[in-house]
Amino acid sequence: MRKTLFKVFFLFQLSIINCQLSIADEGMWLPVFLKQLNEDAMIKKGLKIPVDQIYSVNNSSMKDAVVLFGGGCTAEIISDKGLILTNHHCGYSSIQAQSSVDHDYLTNGYWAMTQEQELPCPNLTVTFIVRIDDVSDSINKNLTASMSEIERDSKIRELCAKLEGKAIEGTHYEAKVKPFFNGNQFFLFLTETFKDIRLVGAPPESIGNFGADSDNWMWPRHTGDFSMFRIYADKDNKPAPYSKENIPYKPRWHFTISLKGIEKNDFTMVYGFPGKTQEYLPSYAIDMVEKLDDPAKIKIRDARLQIMGDGMKISDTVRIQYSSKRKSLSNAFKKWQGEIKGLKRLNTVAKKKEFEKSFTEWVSSNNKTQYKNLIPEFEKTYGEFSNYVLANNYYTEGTLGIELISYAQNFQKLVELSQKEKPDDAEIKKEAEKLKTNSAGFFKNYDTRIDKKVFATLLKMFYDDVDKSFHPGIFKMINEEYKNDFRKYADDIFSKTFMVSKSEVDELLANFSAKSAKKIMKDPAYQLMKSITDNQKQKVAGEFAELTETLNKMNRLYMAAQMEMQNEKKFFPDANLTLRVTYGQVLNYDPRDAVHYNFYTTLEGVMEKEDASDNEFIVPVKLKELYDKKDYGQYGKNGFMPLAFIASNHTTGGNSGSPVINGNGELIGTNYDRVWEGTMSDYQYDPEQCRNIALDIRYTLFVVDKFAGCKRLIDEMTIAN
Repeated sequence: MRKTLFKVFFLFQLSIINCQLSIADEGMWLPVFLKQLNEDAMIKKGLKIPVDQIYSVNNSSMKDAVVLFGGGCTAEIISDKGLILTNHHCGYSSIQAQSSVDHDYLTNGYWAMTQEQELPCPNLTVTFIVRIDDVSDSINKNLTASMSEIERDSKIRELCAKLEGKAIEGTHYEAKVKPFFNGNQFFLFLTETFKDIRLVGAPPESIGNFGADSDNWMWPRHTGDFSMFRIYADKDNKPAPYSKENIPYKPRWHFTISLKGIEKNDFTMVYGFPGKTQEYLPSYAIDMVEKLDDPAKIKIRDARLQIMGDGMKISDTVRIQYSSKRKSLSNAFKKWQGEIKGLKRLNTVAKKKEFEKSFTEWVSSNNKTQYKNLIPEFEKTYGEFSNYVLANNYYTEGTLGIELISYAQNFQKLVELSQKEKPDDAEIKKEAEKLKTNSAGFFKNYDTRIDKKVFATLLKMFYDDVDKSFHPGIFKMINEEYKNDFRKYADDIFSKTFMVSKSEVDELLANFSAKSAKKIMKDPAYQLMKSITDNQKQKVAGEFAELTETLNKMNRLYMAAQMEMQNEKKFFPDANLTLRVTYGQVLNYDPRDAVHYNFYTTLEGVMEKEDASDNEFIVPVKLKELYDKKDYGQYGKNGFMPLAFIASNHTTGGNSGSPVINGNGELIGTNYDRVWEGTMSDYQYDPEQCRNIALDIRYTLFVVDKFAGCKRLIDEMTIAN
């Protein structure tokens, strides 16, 4: 069996290195392999620079100007003073954190007219990729087919820790080994993280979030979705915590910005950190996503979003408190709806089944006994898994979507420390102080009126939609004492718990001792949380994890089998928030019968959509004035102001904020979305339907220069006319 696995791995490596077939514009490619795998195809599409300028370890290259922004977006460096560009929605939480009713930067925007006005953003980081190394041999040679999944995972963790430790020895870098192709290959990423990041500029929401939920995931699009930050470093240009003594970071590379614009069929490249795709799953997994997983999450989020939306009308304070939360929820909510439609339209399940039929025939005719039971086992295991997926969704999206319950979880460690046979007072005090510090952030963005309605609604949905075998024990009490009136139960809980009052929380934590834990344990919100989380551990989490492990093993074997069967196909690894290159062309778009869209939009479309009665479509007065005068400066073209464009690049979440680059290696836009009908590309890419949406860099500069009047930022950029 071990020899078979090594043969599979050898064939896998062979298919990666030698195959020259191209699959439309599909693929999220590791930049370290561009020369072997993609250079010819990229040149044919219009790339005019050597791929060494895209990724190089020994010389500065584009990779030195592309950063992981925060925990899940991309940004690019656009000046030699560490100025970075990303999406407005990526910078949204940092902009919101700086905002108040008196300084409402969400509504009004913010522009630092001097370097001294750039605002520090606590907890915001950017991460550079220093180097990518293939460490597959170092790990795979120590794995055997006889290992259990627990033994295999333990061995991989041990080997990864050694490789990571060796890679960062004597440096200030960090390292992380990540699995690829479902654990058939492994790469080490050496990284450098900067922690002093400051807000430089953001347009008002009426530009940066124009169209809001209505236009999200849609084309044509007219959203000026960008914001600007700056990286600061110490005097040696190294990462350092925030300090007034820090200076703007001097990058190894920054993008030249092109004002030449784009034309149909032009080459485009997106360079960034795509989050997650699952292109190689069997039909049973897709069927579960389409009919169970996505619909459940959509239903839960729909309820939360409606309550939040109504609640945000109470006051400007509440609107600011919940703006980032609601935006975060609504993004995936709408994406999942498009995903279902796309999977159905492409008939993905049926196509996967056709492949599985061919796969079964190949297994039989080639005597591949190690793969013989894969397909029937998938059917059986995904059938069992579905029940736990639904229950898990109602826990993670449902009960933990209730802020009171998720907040109550934070007190568990303090209770556990207090219940020890010999409580450590110093450790207890440290945890209490940590909770007190965290309470400020929680209550700053919390409204009991919204959360109480979410509480009653989501608990009732859990009760109605999840099989009673998965219900927490406390539901019996709610039935007996409240006759399943979850609104009445919510009123009672919120009137009795101390966890909705910052002053009561702070008072408890100020002089906390082991004896104080009794108040937490008697609190009805804590008791509810404990019942729900204990139930999750006892009835769901164990089986969910076990079935997940089983499916991971099966999918790893299935991935290897697909590569062995299709040994002339060029495979790209699924996205996993690592640095990738995807390339395509600027193209038009025909989503439905008799519907045709051009590849670009202009400022004229903003004016056509304007609706002063709808907050999503309000247009700033100054923007209208610039439009009326056609005062576009050097950024307009033929009397129009270009705004956004679409291309065939294969992107996903995490690519938000990614640079969109032309054939000359110049920045032409910022990626910020996909078209709604193409969001199924996380499971199946379709060149006819999949389009990424990018903000034209000319519109970004027009807003910075002509609308905001922040010419100092324009002056520090390198611009090609």
